[in-house]
Formats: sequence, C-alpha cells, structure tokens
Amino acid sequence: MIYFLIALVAFLIDQGTKYLIATQLIIGEQIPVIGNFFLITSSRNRGAAFGILQEQRWFFIVITVVVVVGIIWYLQKIRRTSKKMLSIALSLVLGGAVGNFLDRAVSGEVVDFLQLNFGSYTFPIFNIADSCIVIGVILIVLDSLLDIRREKHASSTGQEQEEQL
Repeated sequence: MIYFLIALVAFLIDQGTKYLIATQLIIGEQIPVIGNFFLITSSRNRGAAFGILQEQRWFFIVITVVVVVGIIWYLQKIRRTSKKMLSIALSLVLGGAVGNFLDRAVSGEVVDFLQLNFGSYTFPIFNIADSCIVIGVILIVLDSLLDIRREKHASSTGQEQEEQL
C-alpha cells in the first residue's frame, strides 16, 4: 500500500537526518542556514513538543504504540475509499510517530535540530518527525473541514432537488 511507503519514507528521512546531526555535531553546536532566522542546532529532548512532560519516556512509548496501532487500523479501514488526503495525512503522522518512538525507545531522548528565530523569540527546536506529525494533523483538519463542506453542499443540493419535484 502506497500509504505505508509514504510513512516509511518519512521515517527514513527523519532517522537519516537525526543520525547526521547526532554523529556530526556536538550538542549545542549551531550551523546558520538563513542568517539567525533558521539554524541547524544540535539538541536533545527528553519530553514532548515544546519540552513539556520531561522524563516521561514510558508514558510516550505507551501512547505512541496506541496511536500507531490506531493509525494502522484506520488506514486499513479506509484503504478502499477515496480519502486520499486523509490517508496521506495519517501516513505522515505514522512516519513521524514511529521516528520519535524509536529515539525514545532506544536512547530515551529525541534528536532535535531545526531552529527558527523570530526576532528575540526562538521557536522550540524540532525535527523532521515533528514536522511530519504537524503537517499530517493540519491535513487531517483540512480533510475534516472539506468533508463538512461537501456534506453541506450535498444536503443543500438534495433539498433543492426535492423542492423541484
């Protein structure tokens, strides 16, 4: 199934970039990409997004296993439908979740390295897996909004046809 291939590609890109950062940079080392706006910064995170829930390794492992099983089950359930955007979104979330899961399971921490600065504000450092998860969630929300719009359109079209009869 193409969607598991998408998840695998996301996972491999995530793991490859994390390996490069972990083996080529010391923690805290920075490489400017676009001035001070975008930097590659070697960092480690023992928590979740934005550094919350530090040192909760087993909590994240259990939650991730449940999420991964749920995503795989749902991808199988919708595989014969026309829900391509939702399937791609779930594939990205799956690849990202497994990427961060592997880091936590093996070393207890996640390698982060993408840093964005907006003036004096530094956005929390993140990685490719985090990006895949965020993009996937945005696509899931977009798919849901489009479904609502389609349902409203179908409902109003059905009412118009009834009124014409």
